[in-house]
Amino acid sequence: MKKRVVITGAAGFIGSHLSETLLDLDYEVIGIDNLLTGDTANISHLVNRDFTFIKHDVTNYIYVDGPVDFVLHWASPASPIDYLELPIPTLKVGALGTHKALGLAKAKGARFVIASTSEVYGDPLEHPQKETYWGNVNPVGPRGVYDEAKRFAEAMTMAYHRYHKVDAKIVRIFNTYGPRMRLNDGRAVPAFMSQALRNEDVTIFGDGSQTRSFTYITDLVDGIIKLMLSDQNEPTNIGNPREMTIKEIAETIIAMTGSKSKLIYKPLPTDDPKQRRPDITRARTLLNWEPKVDLEEGLVKTIEYFRTKV
Repeated sequence: MKKRVVITGAAGFIGSHLSETLLDLDYEVIGIDNLLTGDTANISHLVNRDFTFIKHDVTNYIYVDGPVDFVLHWASPASPIDYLELPIPTLKVGALGTHKALGLAKAKGARFVIASTSEVYGDPLEHPQKETYWGNVNPVGPRGVYDEAKRFAEAMTMAYHRYHKVDAKIVRIFNTYGPRMRLNDGRAVPAFMSQALRNEDVTIFGDGSQTRSFTYITDLVDGIIKLMLSDQNEPTNIGNPREMTIKEIAETIIAMTGSKSKLIYKPLPTDDPKQRRPDITRARTLLNWEPKVDLEEGLVKTIEYFRTKV
């Protein structure tokens, strides 16, 4: 019997790559998505495989027939554009959606993995960020709807682990990029690529000195699956420790696309983090994981995809 995996948010950027890779590893995948920010185009190539798609809002009771071995909860708006436009659905999927997904895992005796985020660290006062850092988050700021949804989701996950003995994993995802990101996603790489490929001005918020660490999607998925199969229950950072400024990534993308774009600067959004870099000691030590794809290599593949979309 094949192992069966339920993935919420399966039609999203990361969820679709997770679905595809798990199918390649001979799992049966049941993908659930309400298509609020996901797109069936991301999973249309999976239809003739051992993949079932269910259109469903996971803030409501989740029913799946038959045995389930793993529940991966990836449903959530994840870009600033999305969660600022959809603040209440973002909070609901972090709270009610996590509760329903954990309920499914508990009922099926399945292992549970939740997509958390480096945003739980807020605008960090510790650098690089270790999993033991509790964060510096403004709960009532505009970004709080996402940050606190994920922090609550982590708390709920650990409560089910401690009280109901659900074998639960928390992956804290740092900035990730690759094919199937939306052009209007609003995050740095897709925003810069779509502007550069159109020879439009490339918009930097703030002075561009804020830093991010960019992980290619295949590296992230590899880390998620290693965590899923591990006996680790503590939160685990999965990200690339190579840190660069937003201005540097913008200039790199302009150069690699051969664009005529110029940089323009706009005010920094409220509570935008000044720096991001994961400490991946835990992933290296316990999962034998670290990123393999160089930034330039990943950007080439992502630009190829974006050229077909612009």
